[in-house]
Amino acid sequence: MKNKWSCLAIACLATLLLSLDLTVLHLALPRLVTDLGASSTQLLWIGDMYGFALAGLLITMGNLGDRIGRKRLLLIGAAAFGAASVVTAYAPNPELLIAARALLGVAGATIMPSTLSIVRNVFTEPGERTAAIGIWSGMSAAGFAVGPVVGGLLLDHLWWGSVFLINVPIMLLVLVGGVLVLPESRNPDAGRLDLASVVLSCAGVVSVVYAVKEAAHKGVEHADVIVAGVAGVVLLAVFAWRQTRLAEPLIDVRLFARRAFTASILTNLLAIFAMSAMMLMFAWYLQLVLGWSPLQAGLAQLPGGLSAAVGGVLAAKLIRHIGRNGVVALGLAMNAGSFLYYTTLGAELNYLTLLPVMVIGGVGIGFTFTVNNDNVLATAPRERAGAAAAVSETAFELGGALGIAILGTVLNTVYRANLVLPAGVPGESATESIAGAVGTAAALPAEQAGALLRAAQMAFLEGVHLTSLVTAVLLALVAVLALVGLRGVPKEIPEEVLAARM
Repeated sequence: MKNKWSCLAIACLATLLLSLDLTVLHLALPRLVTDLGASSTQLLWIGDMYGFALAGLLITMGNLGDRIGRKRLLLIGAAAFGAASVVTAYAPNPELLIAARALLGVAGATIMPSTLSIVRNVFTEPGERTAAIGIWSGMSAAGFAVGPVVGGLLLDHLWWGSVFLINVPIMLLVLVGGVLVLPESRNPDAGRLDLASVVLSCAGVVSVVYAVKEAAHKGVEHADVIVAGVAGVVLLAVFAWRQTRLAEPLIDVRLFARRAFTASILTNLLAIFAMSAMMLMFAWYLQLVLGWSPLQAGLAQLPGGLSAAVGGVLAAKLIRHIGRNGVVALGLAMNAGSFLYYTTLGAELNYLTLLPVMVIGGVGIGFTFTVNNDNVLATAPRERAGAAAAVSETAFELGGALGIAILGTVLNTVYRANLVLPAGVPGESATESIAGAVGTAAALPAEQAGALLRAAQMAFLEGVHLTSLVTAVLLALVAVLALVGLRGVPKEIPEEVLAARM
């Protein structure tokens, strides 16, 4: 197909925007308190609602694209995403902003699996397919890195809603380019969507993600966290059982019998679990320990994300030399090494010593996600590409939520255990997090404020060191899992390989 690289450009543009949109909001949250009067609870919902809608609907939308056409669903989603972005940018109150974020999540769920399944169906030659998925994965990683920089630049000069308006011209490009360039593809034998499965998958995934996020915010002992977690697991178990009874399931559970598919999904989930901690940790470290501005912090992390894009492109070439399991394991090991270095971070930093470590970790991310994404799509039939892509993206979302919840809890627990408050300093807010300590210090006399900030920074660094060590060990273990789990997968996976050994 002459236009297949143009198709890849459209898919990459869409996925770049989705990745960017996930990160720009974090910088705008403080402004929402002053401009809209959002409460702390409303801030949590503004931040989380997008992820709830996105994660809950990925599987359904991936299947819908297989049935009605991936191009059609992508164009519908792009139009909806652009419209919801305008509503979000001009939301006059927190309630409407939460609703608009939910609409963005629904639209995002139509776009994510569509882009990857279109790439899968356009690039049928195995080597080209792997290279294309590498470029797609790289653009996704670049979006995460560019988001804080774009957000910082906009927030330095414009109001908080500007971070959402940048979506509109990009989505217009996706719409126009999609109409002109993208071919239509669908599963010609697909039946009707099973509505019971749709409800079970949405409710199950959202319940689990909600339980994980709430556990991170207030602990696992609360009744709503326990109820949501148990309900989510039960609903997903019933969903999985139901899929075995349907002629046209939302997820063909037989795919999990293929070692390449299951090992790739699992290592992706565990890898993003570990690496989500890095985004959280560095955002706080660079701003609250080193005192850098949001824009400086975003620029400092930019090389790591851009190097992930480079790793995505290089991965296809490296497969020829060390195999698929070798590339994934190498990428995870590179990240384990980076996190080992992060155990040495202090209250002062020479950025030039941190830069190569971030680049090595970023290239490793590109290696890991490119090969795993290609494994997932190549070992699923082309007509089920949307459903397979949705499973991969859902694992990514769930892994990210788990990582921030569990490793974020480790970080804050160690911080609280090591914080020694200066005499006479109120401790309620300061002991919650280093951000709370910074807020408390702002209202104290200079001498007390300085003592509190030094104590909070030292306690936070203890948390960074232990979290980094735990993450490094986890990544090393996942590297071994990838080396074993992906052993024997061909360097070049032909079209629709259904061999039992995979």
